[in-house]
Amino acid sequence: MPRTATVTHVVGDADTAAALGSGDLAVLATPRLLAWLEEATRAALDLDEHRTSVGTRVEVEHVAASPVGATVTATADVTYEDGRLLRFRVAAHDAHGTIVAHGEVRRVVVDRERFLSRLPTP
Repeated sequence: MPRTATVTHVVGDADTAAALGSGDLAVLATPRLLAWLEEATRAALDLDEHRTSVGTRVEVEHVAASPVGATVTATADVTYEDGRLLRFRVAAHDAHGTIVAHGEVRRVVVDRERFLSRLPTP
């Protein structure tokens, strides 16, 4: 059974390419859009408190601009699962139904403590 989640955000001044440094226009920045798509992937999972998921690969086309004040809805559907690996079909659209972005995000489920214990100390 596919697992799906949707998150909705309104583009604010802090979400723009100009604010995030990924461009110089007051439109939704691709890095912010990607964060919203990944938020939807996480919301599609029901993991216990000892596990989480981490992003490993992203292939997304950002195909339409969204101005400040636009409502953007990001959706993620689990399309493939092999052990800890998950693939999600992701898409975002605005309030007019215009597709803003589409693609695939891959995540891997990890044990929180084990994952953090492997990080090098600064």
